[in-house]
Amino acid sequence: MNLVRTVSDLRQAVSDARQAGKSIGLVPTMGALHNGHLSLVQRACSECDFVVVSIFVNPTQFNNPDDLRTYPRTLDKDTRFLADNSRVDVIFAPTVEEVYPEPDTRTFSFGPLAEVMEGKYRPGHFNGVAQVVSKLFDFARPDKAYFGLKDFQQLAIIRRMVADLGLGISIVPCPIVREADGLALSSRNTLLTPEARAAAPFIAKVLARSTQLTDQYTPVQLAQWVQGQIDATQGLETEYYQIVDGNTLQPVEAWTDADYVVGCVTVYAGKVRLIDNVTYKE
Repeated sequence: MNLVRTVSDLRQAVSDARQAGKSIGLVPTMGALHNGHLSLVQRACSECDFVVVSIFVNPTQFNNPDDLRTYPRTLDKDTRFLADNSRVDVIFAPTVEEVYPEPDTRTFSFGPLAEVMEGKYRPGHFNGVAQVVSKLFDFARPDKAYFGLKDFQQLAIIRRMVADLGLGISIVPCPIVREADGLALSSRNTLLTPEARAAAPFIAKVLARSTQLTDQYTPVQLAQWVQGQIDATQGLETEYYQIVDGNTLQPVEAWTDADYVVGCVTVYAGKVRLIDNVTYKE
């Protein structure tokens, strides 16, 4: 496993692998790696001959400077974690200056996909995601790229970007990995206070319970029920809960409005912003 810090070194490593007839897999991350990331890496290693894991905290996708400042950065620990648990070929850990030698002024248009949920509450977030992911795709030129379903809206945005740009990269969604108590694994979980960590698993419990109530409530009513349950829990405050068409991300008013229906939630556990989702129909 090699740790490379420059785009030129990454491109050389990928070029050598290509010349050897190897398929390329990419797992983009922002570091602070956990078993959720590892599940993506292991999937990539099972499907690709040569695997690159990028570790880069991308400043252009943060609309809150404090969130960027406090985001965990643990490169040495992450490197050991990957070395001990995977057969990753290259870790790409560039500086901000390496990724953005000049300001990235590109603007992406994703229409309604980016106007709801995270797009509404984090203006500019998905444009920043598209900026960095498109750069990583250009640097690594992967055949396949692996993303977690926990970031459900991000996955839809990246799929749209790949289609719009005609990149020909296969985007592979990977299941949410959870702690034993149900909390979705996230790098942000390390920032939770003991009190917030104790309350946070209730988010997943409410989502799971809600899947048993679809015959009693409309999507709109069920979304209100979920938010009420979470907000009634000390230490938790819902930013939004929306039940949407899993393809368009637009809210549904009846269960028959879409064949694929997903509920997406963002909750503040103390001061830490957590996301999760649940599938109602697929």
